[in-house]
Amino acid sequence: MHQLKIPAVFMRGGTSNAIVFKENDLPGDRSLWPEIFRAAHGSPDPFGRQLNGMGGGISSLSKICVIGPPSRDDADVDYTFAQVGVRNDTVSFNGNCGNMSSAMGPFAVDEGFVQADGDKTQLRIHNTNTKKIIISHFDLENGRARVDGDYVMPGVDDPGSKVRLDFLEPGGAGTGKLLPTGNTIDTLDIPGLGRVEASIVDAANPTVFVDASAVGLVGTELPADIDAMTDVMDKLEAIRRHSGVLAGLAGSVEEMASKPTAISPGFVTAAQESPILTGTVIPEADGDLVCRIVSSGNVHRALPGTRSICTAVASRIKGTVVHRVARPVEDPSADIRIMQPSGVIVLAADVVEVDGQPFARSATIYRTQRRLFEGFVCVPASKVPQFADYRQQHASAAD
Repeated sequence: MHQLKIPAVFMRGGTSNAIVFKENDLPGDRSLWPEIFRAAHGSPDPFGRQLNGMGGGISSLSKICVIGPPSRDDADVDYTFAQVGVRNDTVSFNGNCGNMSSAMGPFAVDEGFVQADGDKTQLRIHNTNTKKIIISHFDLENGRARVDGDYVMPGVDDPGSKVRLDFLEPGGAGTGKLLPTGNTIDTLDIPGLGRVEASIVDAANPTVFVDASAVGLVGTELPADIDAMTDVMDKLEAIRRHSGVLAGLAGSVEEMASKPTAISPGFVTAAQESPILTGTVIPEADGDLVCRIVSSGNVHRALPGTRSICTAVASRIKGTVVHRVARPVEDPSADIRIMQPSGVIVLAADVVEVDGQPFARSATIYRTQRRLFEGFVCVPASKVPQFADYRQQHASAAD
């Protein structure tokens, strides 16, 4: 059979890449989306390279974004995110991608979803996965999103135009609660690992944090080295599954195995000299804590955007593992500098107490973005044979 040619844009947002679709270019039956997304990225690939598609072999390069008209009055566009498995056939809609969120406002302006003029604009983005609003602030040039600029973000070599993302009331994005268990610290009792202190925090996306020493690490090890430590990765996966059950995301650890993005495990340690992927070493004074996050089975080469937010928020909640290792600050509104594998990421988190409980009013991250190519992504029609209406609608493009 022939291939379907679906209009698409390939974009970088922060330290991630994704295929971006307009909602009206995809089938109305969303049950067909996962097969299209897998075929577009070349998943599943037991070789882990996704050579038969657009994926790059790691979780940060295997993403899909869909933009459509807003479904709520307080938003300008709807944005749906999908994480596509590399080696397995999972397509998860459980959470959001903070990195790719930075590309959604520029995409919406450049594609005409929203009209903007002047030198700057801001858009209200409704992330349908988390049902949260993100305010995207970015510069314009000749009515389109500006790309060139002088902001350098860790993990991206070239400078670009800064995008500011304000995540409003990010708590409870996945579970409905900032602290899903009601505790700042929980003790997980894991067979083969024993009792592990963990903080389960849900801000922008649920994350479970442990001290690096709990899994036998210093905390400054680099991603590829950690990925190769199968015993450590097994421990982190066990922590992820058990914390997911405790957070109410699944009824059993077996069920959590089928939800690889529902919650991510991360480990933290105090600020210290930290090597990064370029071969240089960050001085201890340049950061407030060190963090690594596992994303879809791999240690992220930087720090996922939403998990960065969760880490920042957790660092402002007294009693969490993250707060325990973070550099003490007199001003809780001060920037939070997180040392990660690609450098230091700077965030802000506005966390207050309401009725004796922590409440995250907002969190802010900064990113750059760039459109890499535009045109069509080709998907074998045999992968979606029931999508006859789509094939007929796009027959002229597919011939």
